[in-house]
Amino acid sequence: MKIPVSLLKNPVHLLSLGFGSGLAPKAPGTFGTIAALPFWYVLQFLPPAYYVVVLILAFMLGVYLCGATADALGVHDHGGIVWDEFVGLWIALFMVPMHLGWILLGFALFRLFDIWKPWPIRVLDAKVHGGFGIMIDDVLAGVYAYLTLQLLYVLS
Repeated sequence: MKIPVSLLKNPVHLLSLGFGSGLAPKAPGTFGTIAALPFWYVLQFLPPAYYVVVLILAFMLGVYLCGATADALGVHDHGGIVWDEFVGLWIALFMVPMHLGWILLGFALFRLFDIWKPWPIRVLDAKVHGGFGIMIDDVLAGVYAYLTLQLLYVLS
């Protein structure tokens, strides 16, 4: 289903559609993740405790935003809804070393886990609906990417 551009006039949909990045005709999740990078760049200068607070607030806001846009579109977890990618990437890149290689690896790991959906992500994606369901699979993909990235960093 093609998303009408007019939806972007509503701030709720503007955010959930990643400022329009979710309207990409192919790979909207990847484009949404790319769009999340400049916001992450600003966030990463926060003290870790504040960063975590932002993550929690962004998740809670995302439950509402994603649910509202899914309802407006009449489609659960439409590919164009990418606020969940924003939050998932921000989790994946939490406290990542400021080096392009680590940032790109974190990006790739997040996309891998988001697409692959290893257990229990796939189960939750299939069984949990609404805004929470839209958010939780990407949050867990972000956690998996974060843990993998941190392990690789420790081993390097």
